[in-house]
Amino acid sequence: MPTVTYRCSNCLEHTLTREYDVSHFSIRCPNCGEFARFIHEGVLEQYEAFEESPPAELDWERLGRMEKLVVAEKLVRQGKTLDDFEVEVDDEA
Repeated sequence: MPTVTYRCSNCLEHTLTREYDVSHFSIRCPNCGEFARFIHEGVLEQYEAFEESPPAELDWERLGRMEKLVVAEKLVRQGKTLDDFEVEVDDEA
């Protein structure tokens, strides 16, 4: 059975492999000691790629970290494209 790698969202150092494919799971990280979310490595790689080079189709900088991770998860694991996302503008800001 294939394995999937997950990385600690707190320290970004520790990785774990599992024989299941989910977007994330939460456990205490043996490296940093935090009860943290371990994020699917493919999702985290997409997130980091967009952090380095934000997509022109999406106002990446306006999104919060969790919103960015949701976008990355939908692209990597659900087969969505950037055309599937819209960023709402708050005119009151």
